[in-house]
Amino acid sequence: MEYRLLGPTGLAVSRLALGTMTFGDETPEEAAHDQLDMFVEAGGTLIDTADVYSTGVSEEIVGRWLADRPGARERVVVATKGRFPMDDTPTGVGLSRRHLHDALEASLRRLGVDTIDLYQAHAWDPLTPIDETLRFVDDAVSAGKIHHFGVSNFTGWQLVQAIERSEGMTPPVSLQPQYNLLVRDIEHELVPACDHYDIGILPWSPLGGGWLTGKYDRDETPSGATRLGEDPERGMEAYAERNAEERTWAVVDAVRSVADDLDRSMAEVALAWLADQPMVTSVILGARTVDQLEQNLAMADLHLSDDHLDRLTEASEPIVADYPYGGPGRDQRDRRIAGDAG
Repeated sequence: MEYRLLGPTGLAVSRLALGTMTFGDETPEEAAHDQLDMFVEAGGTLIDTADVYSTGVSEEIVGRWLADRPGARERVVVATKGRFPMDDTPTGVGLSRRHLHDALEASLRRLGVDTIDLYQAHAWDPLTPIDETLRFVDDAVSAGKIHHFGVSNFTGWQLVQAIERSEGMTPPVSLQPQYNLLVRDIEHELVPACDHYDIGILPWSPLGGGWLTGKYDRDETPSGATRLGEDPERGMEAYAERNAEERTWAVVDAVRSVADDLDRSMAEVALAWLADQPMVTSVILGARTVDQLEQNLAMADLHLSDDHLDRLTEASEPIVADYPYGGPGRDQRDRRIAGDAG
């Protein structure tokens, strides 16, 4: 397992992270603990959860695993999130000081820890001034309840506002967005912003709801409890709407071709491409079973050649209009010094 520093911090995390969204729902506690054991034995350190995963049960499962494994807390980096409702009260949602205080205290109790290594705003809150959120985070860091702060599912302008408004306070150091070979939209605004501000990217849904594992055939409607396929009608339609059906299959075919070249699984190839994209720190694996996790962990040391990277990148080029993100738009934003032949 390789390790990387998270954004501008000195916090080292594993190249692969373990996502726990299925814990307590699709994955029972014993199987979840088996996953955690396997992940740590493989050298993994970053464990990502959230208060809303199984309505707090995921955090409780992680907390009991930490309590039952002497020395485990010192070996892992614990990340969780707050923002979404855990009850139906008016104050029980959002990024307000009141809700985040309650959410953080509850997460600390469920996880059984004194400090959360990476506390993340699970999404933007249009009703709470970002300054209020940032002041709460800064106070929580000063109180020793949080080590670092990150955000999830922010758009480009939201991320930049959080960074710029944090001057003199604790800034965000990470972004957790959806990112994979089928969904590369973040490359237009978010990746350049992360590059400029040195923000580490922690992608979720790295296998595109199962599409990049080769589990679907061209004439098959997706089914099963995948993140993007829980509704049997969603899988193909969701990607067709955003990327066009032919691009989806071109990407799947390219992944399969590279996997055949290397005698590796399609999942390993898709994960390896993502793990080595600019500003990506750690890729969040979401597995329902130990077998699935074992298969994904097999790519921990896999790096693709430039040729294989280029083939996948070309096949998955997002379909966008000429302006502002298409070729003509990119060309007009580019500039060279006069006389530079390069």
